[in-house]
Amino acid sequence: MKIKGMLTPHELRERVDLGEIETVIVAFVDHYGRLMGKRFDAEFFLTSALNQGTHACDYLLTTDMEMEPVPGYSMANWELGYGDFHLLPEIHTLRIADWLEKTALVFCAVLDEKSHRPVEEAPHSILSRQVALAKEAGYSVMAASELEYYLFQTGFREAKEHGFRHLKAAGYYLEDYHILQGSRNEPFTAAARRHLKNSGVPVENSKGEWGVGQHELNVQYTEILEMADRHMVYKQCLKELADKMGMSVTFMAKWKQDQAGSSCHLHLSLWQGDQNAFVGEKSYGPVMASDLFGYFLGGWMKYVPDVMVFYAPTINSYKRYVDGSWAPTRIAWSRDNRTAGFRVVGSGASLRIECRIPGADCNPYLAFAGALAAGLRGIQEKIDPPECFVGDIYAARHLPHVPRTLGEALAHFRSSDFAKESFGEHVIEHYRHFYQKEIDAFEMSVTDWERQRYFERI
Repeated sequence: MKIKGMLTPHELRERVDLGEIETVIVAFVDHYGRLMGKRFDAEFFLTSALNQGTHACDYLLTTDMEMEPVPGYSMANWELGYGDFHLLPEIHTLRIADWLEKTALVFCAVLDEKSHRPVEEAPHSILSRQVALAKEAGYSVMAASELEYYLFQTGFREAKEHGFRHLKAAGYYLEDYHILQGSRNEPFTAAARRHLKNSGVPVENSKGEWGVGQHELNVQYTEILEMADRHMVYKQCLKELADKMGMSVTFMAKWKQDQAGSSCHLHLSLWQGDQNAFVGEKSYGPVMASDLFGYFLGGWMKYVPDVMVFYAPTINSYKRYVDGSWAPTRIAWSRDNRTAGFRVVGSGASLRIECRIPGADCNPYLAFAGALAAGLRGIQEKIDPPECFVGDIYAARHLPHVPRTLGEALAHFRSSDFAKESFGEHVIEHYRHFYQKEIDAFEMSVTDWERQRYFERI
């Protein structure tokens, strides 16, 4: 079925000829999960970049948040002269960017400039490799990501000028499922739903969440690589829409100490043809499912520490894991229990595993890659899951806790044989360095907390 907002090259040509499309954004996702790329004149894109691709500086997978080159990476550095990599448009991702005027968007594979082989360290390549392994084993992977975010009436520039303090939330009491409070933000949220739907991202619903000014907007599940693309369109659309409306939105995992964190729940199921391979007759407590389901769940749970950096990639990520906060703190699974790190939901064709551990700050390609690699290893090693937990998992102190800091998660990642075997030495070293530099940057900074605590009284 044709998805509204998606374009073929022929349809793009028709819209260009009619003057409806003038610009094509050619983009890829960097290690932070940001869209990077170029804007092309639409006619030139059709005659040149559509088939030939374009180039971008390879330093873009090695920068810090401020876009400064960071030494110590092997794939790109001053010694190598910071050359180019090749960006090849993936035609099936071509879509209207409805929130922008007369603009289309296409995602690119990131390739080596000389060999034109995928750059191993690119997030798209990392997920693509896991999808290929699943396909070799006979499975397609269906996925969804549920993103939460905070909306503010303060614009991005004004927020920065005020040090991101005293922001005016787009709400003034908790609005979880609350129609009245949610209606006050409907001009923004309705526009987001409309633009996403018109940009090849089918929308299910939106709702207020459990924070002041916090919201959730859910889009339809699809094949896992396309879901990662939809995730990126979603974030880009909401940020640019908020900016246009003089507002701001944040996908920080924990924007304020006394407010709920923002999550990115991942939903996965494996399929064989048109059949959900998780469906079966084996009893897993209250869940009837297949052996495949059990092994996938067992592997996903076992290897959480090994790939936790992909679920929680920043210093801030770990401040979300607080008991009683709706964020999971322990590695356990349950049937429809929101205190669990893993929640099994649905039945029949909709049976799936929901992982509630990732935060809204995750890079979807890396988070999905980590989840899929762990589940596939579970099938390979026939890892049975622990028993289904019933009750308040926050109170179950005997259960294993998720890693508590980025440093702890990085230690698991860098020493994990599973991660090395799944992603390769080059990827492990690249992201080991990346996360270590995030830790180093934080440890060298002087924070408001330190000034308030020590300025006078130490």
